[in-house]
Amino acid sequence: MQTISTAKLLKIGEVAAESGLSVKTIRYYAETGLLLPTVERSESGYRLFQPQVLNRLAFIRRSQSLGLTLQEIQQILAVHDHGQLPCGEMRQHLELKVEAIEQQIQALETLRAELKGILSGWQDQPSSDRIAQTICPNIQP
Repeated sequence: MQTISTAKLLKIGEVAAESGLSVKTIRYYAETGLLLPTVERSESGYRLFQPQVLNRLAFIRRSQSLGLTLQEIQQILAVHDHGQLPCGEMRQHLELKVEAIEQQIQALETLRAELKGILSGWQDQPSSDRIAQTICPNIQP
């Protein structure tokens, strides 16, 4: 193991305080490889972080707020870690996210129309033969 100069490295508590994330979250990100190029281990086994980890954590938070999964974020960071600007990769992921949201909106609009249809024909006192054949005659055919 290399000897690490701890002068510029941050302890996990410092990273948590600066980033606004919990120590548990930072540990999880480190374990999954999201912080890989910015985290090292001291001789005693403690995680020590390069200051760039704060920018990386800010990117992860922003990407999550845009609906990206940690797996998608990892793919984008891999492009960055290979020395390339990941904006093209990010754009592809965001375009796919927009498509998924549009499909969700369409499905929700269909559901809304169905619910409005059910409610427009709602009967508080359905016929007794319908009651005998169903649990809730208003929603069952």
